[in-house]
Amino acid sequence: MMYAIRVSKAGGPEVLEWVEVPDPVPGPGELLIEVEYAGLNFIDTYQRSGVYAMNTPFIPGQEGSGKVVGRGEDVEGWWDGTRVAWTNQMGAYAQKVVIPASAALYVPDHVRMDTAAALPLQGMTAHYLVRSAYPVGTGTRVLITGAAGGVGRIAGQLANAQGAISIGTVSSEEKLAFSETTHTIVVKDWSTIKDQVMEKVGQVDVVFDGVGLASFDHTIECIRPRGLMCLFGGASGQVPPFDLQRLNALGSLYVTRPTLRDYLGNEMEWRWQELTERTAAGRLDILVGKIFDVQYASKAHEHIESGKSIGKTLLKIH
Repeated sequence: MMYAIRVSKAGGPEVLEWVEVPDPVPGPGELLIEVEYAGLNFIDTYQRSGVYAMNTPFIPGQEGSGKVVGRGEDVEGWWDGTRVAWTNQMGAYAQKVVIPASAALYVPDHVRMDTAAALPLQGMTAHYLVRSAYPVGTGTRVLITGAAGGVGRIAGQLANAQGAISIGTVSSEEKLAFSETTHTIVVKDWSTIKDQVMEKVGQVDVVFDGVGLASFDHTIECIRPRGLMCLFGGASGQVPPFDLQRLNALGSLYVTRPTLRDYLGNEMEWRWQELTERTAAGRLDILVGKIFDVQYASKAHEHIESGKSIGKTLLKIH
C-alpha cells in the first residue's frame, strides 16, 4: 500500500484527501515511478471542481518528476534509478505512479528534480504556443496574459529568444519583477488593456491568453486584422460561446483553443530537449514559487486559485 491524494467527489480544495490506496502495478510498456515532486496546474483545479467531468474517485496531478523503480513487460532502456519527468498522465499526487514508457522524459544530471517537475506541462505548453500555434519570429508582436505565472513567464522568454516584441500582463505591481516580457503592464481592470497595449506596442499579431473569462473580450480587441487569438486556458473561468461575427468585425481574426496533447506526439522529445538545453545553459529561467508538502495539497490549490501565485507551484512527495 501507499499514500496518495484522492478526490472522491467534485468540490473545493477540501475534497483533496490524503489516504492509503493500493500500490499501482505497471503493465506491458509501462514504468513504475517513485514520485519526488508533482507539478500543480489549473487543469487540476478544473478536474477537482467538476469544471471538467471526471470519474471518481481519482488521483489528480498530470505531471511530476521521480525515479524509475519498476517496469512492465516489453520495456527497454529505463533502468531503476533513472530520473524521469512526465506530463499528460494522471496520478502524480501520490507516492508512486505508473506511466507509459513512451511518456517518460529523461532528466539530465544538470537539471534539478524540482525544476524537472516544473517544466513539462507549462514548459511544453509555452513551447508549442511560441513555436507552433503561432510561430513567432523577429518583430512579431505578442501579448501574453499572466506573464508572471508558469506558462506566461516561460513563453515570454521563448518569444524574446525568437526576436519577438512581447508585452505581458500581471495583476499587481509586486509581480512586475517576475515577468520576462519586453514590456509588462499591470492590469486590474481588463477594460483598460487595449489602451495600454496600443500605447506600448500598437496592435499585436497574436494573443496568448490563459486567463480566459475575465480577459478574453478585451484582449481580442488588441489584435491586428488577420491576427490570432490563442486561448490556451481559463484561470478566471471558461469563456462561453461567442458570436463568430466578432471575428469579422475585428478584422477577419482567427481564433484557436489548443491543448498540449495535440502538440506532443512525435514533437515531444524535440520540445523537451530544447527546454532542458536552454535551462542547463542558463538561457531559460524556471521559477519555482512555492513548494507544499503533498499532505497540504488543499492549501496548494487555494494558493494557485487565489491569483497570488508566482512561477510554478509544486507538491513535495518524497
